[in-house]
Amino acid sequence: MTESENVTSIDKGREALSKGDTLSALSWFEKAAETEDNPSARSYLAFCMAKERGLLTKGISWCEESLRKEPENPVHYLNLGRIYLLIKKREEAIRNFREGLKYGSNEEIADELHRLGIRSSPVFAFLKRNNPFNKYLGILLKMLRLRS
Repeated sequence: MTESENVTSIDKGREALSKGDTLSALSWFEKAAETEDNPSARSYLAFCMAKERGLLTKGISWCEESLRKEPENPVHYLNLGRIYLLIKKREEAIRNFREGLKYGSNEEIADELHRLGIRSSPVFAFLKRNNPFNKYLGILLKMLRLRS
């Protein structure tokens, strides 16, 4: 397979993944990963394998390997975060999503964070979140549109 065919396989896999068809995406990413050691294809393949085949440990390992090769590619953080969501490790997933956003804007990561409903930090970090000062001052600041 030529490099352009490999890129096409990755694009078709991403398209299938955006439609929620993980199984079809899995086959496209497998095809792309067979021919060339592409960290992005391997990262997407890792997520698809984790979701469709339950190979969670292998998926995490492959995503981390892709991160070592391309530490500034937000796609690897996206896929690793998605795998952590599969195993119910929400804090790890959020940490990876936020780390990925440090290396550039990524609409998929932003969508994942929005879907998770990330909360703002408390107004007073030294007080607990449920402290009345934090709670009501946060509500007031949000109503005044001084805080998102």
